[in-house]
Amino acid sequence: MNDDPSKKRLGRGLAALIGEMDRPAEGKKAPIPLERHVPIEFISRNPRNPRRAFKDIELEDLAQSIREHGVVQPVVVRPAPGLPDRFELIAGERRWRAAQRAGLTTLPIILRDVDDRVALELAIIENVQRADLNPVEEAAGYQQLIEDHDYTQADLAQVIGKSRSHVANTLRLLKLPDNVQGMITDGALSAGHARCLVTADNPAVLAERIVRDGLSVRQAEALAQSEGNGGSERRAEKTPAVEKDADTKALEKLLSDVTGMKVEINHREKGGEVRIRYASLEQLDEVCRRLQS
Repeated sequence: MNDDPSKKRLGRGLAALIGEMDRPAEGKKAPIPLERHVPIEFISRNPRNPRRAFKDIELEDLAQSIREHGVVQPVVVRPAPGLPDRFELIAGERRWRAAQRAGLTTLPIILRDVDDRVALELAIIENVQRADLNPVEEAAGYQQLIEDHDYTQADLAQVIGKSRSHVANTLRLLKLPDNVQGMITDGALSAGHARCLVTADNPAVLAERIVRDGLSVRQAEALAQSEGNGGSERRAEKTPAVEKDADTKALEKLLSDVTGMKVEINHREKGGEVRIRYASLEQLDEVCRRLQS
C-alpha cells in the first residue's frame, strides 16, 4: 500500500477535499472562497473526465430545473492550461451541459488550482460517489489512475470506499469485447450480467442471448457455467479418462476443503496440472486472497 497522503484523503469525498484545499496554512488568515460567475463559454470540459455518457432525458430534466431555479450548486473548475481567463471543469459537467441547454450565459464556479492528477482524482471520486458513472466508465477511470499515477487496486479500494473485489471485478469489465462494453454503457447489460461473461469463451454471443431472452443474473451465471462445462466436456471426449489413485483423490479432497471449491489434479507424463473451478468472480478473488496470504 502506498503511503501517499494525497491518496488517503480522497476517501473522505469531494466536499472534504474542497474544504481541505481551503484550509489556511498555520498563521495565515482563511481565504475567501473563490466562488463567482463567469461566462459559460469560458468553461471547457475536462478531457480526462471518466464520464462519457449523458442521457438526453436527464439533461433535459435538469435544464428545466435550472430554468426555474437556476444552478444551485456551483461547478468546480481549475485554470485551463495555457489559456488565460479560461477554465477547465473538474466536477459538474452535467450541470454545465444542462445550463447551456437552459440558455444560461454565466455559470457559478468554485476555482481550484490543481494539477492533472488531482483533477482526475476529484472527477472520479465525485462521479463514483454520485453513482453517475456506468460500470465501463468507472473501470476506465480506475485504469487511468493505475496507469498514469501508479495506484494499486488496494489504493483505489481505500480511497473510494469500495471493497478490493469491487475494484478488481470492475476492472475486469475492460477485458470484454468492445460490443459487450457498449451493451453495458447503453444499459442493456448490467455489471452483474457482464461479470459472468469475463471468463466465457464467447462473451459476445452469450451477451446477445442474455439481452434477447431477458435472463436474470443468476440465469446468466448458469448459462456461462454450462457453456464452460460444455467446453470441458468436449475436450474430455478427446482424452480418455484416467482412473486416479487413492492418494490423488485424497489430495483433491484436501485442497477442495481448503479452498471451498472443486479441485482437480491431473498427472501427465512430465508434471501435471491443478485445476480450481470457481462459480463466480468473488470466489476467484477469494482464491487469490488465500494464495497471497
